Amino acid sequence: MVEQGLFEHEHIELICGVLVTMGPQGARHVETIKRFNRILMFALGTRAQVLVQSPLAVADDSEPAPDLAVVPIRDYSAEIPSHAHLVVEVAEASLRKDRGVKASLYAAANIPEYWIADLTVDMIEVYTQPQARGYGSVARRQRGEVIAPVAFPEVRVAVVDVF
Repeated sequence: MVEQGLFEHEHIELICGVLVTMGPQGARHVETIKRFNRILMFALGTRAQVLVQSPLAVADDSEPAPDLAVVPIRDYSAEIPSHAHLVVEVAEASLRKDRGVKASLYAAANIPEYWIADLTVDMIEVYTQPQARGYGSVARRQRGEVIAPVAFPEVRVAVVDVF
């Protein structure tokens, strides 16, 4: 249905077999995505691609569209990426969904790391150690701290630069 243009002007994602409408984004949400994108693209160079709000085929019945996904470099014109080194969601109103169903989906798809930029408290939640039903480790990072992605430990992301 999506390929036939039935949802042409809608921002949707497929979650557990259900087409879910994504809520509107405020200016701060958009700006945080832009900052993350700039930081990651500059730091990663040609080692990985940073996709912005693009679908990720994590299961047969789920293609969420994370705010950012760091994926291996290759031509994805024939298929949607199914693996990512890192997935980032910027959240305010969507915190419950991002911490719940989306975290479960990403962990089950063996995405090694998942970050949630929580706009309500200017903190980044870092999820690692994916397991069948969720992530085994969750750490919270705030202003003054720096995060290094598991797949790219030399890349440094200062929390203050994101917010």
